[in-house]
Amino acid sequence: MITEGLIITAIGMGTVLMFLIVLVCSINLTAKVLTFVNKFLPEEVAEPVKVASNSSSNDENIAVAIAVARMNMK
Repeated sequence: MITEGLIITAIGMGTVLMFLIVLVCSINLTAKVLTFVNKFLPEEVAEPVKVASNSSSNDENIAVAIAVARMNMK
């Protein structure tokens, strides 16, 4: 009875091991295929929108927010 349990355990663990090996191989193959395809069909990259901001007004807004927060804490 113990030998039957060990055989079933070995078969189950072997099945899981084979599945994991196939899974890792398929993920690596997919990465290689996508890298190859990306050379010929690259993704479109959106250009970042430049926002003109005045750092001094931003600093003033931060100072006001800190002052309000400190007043509310007292």
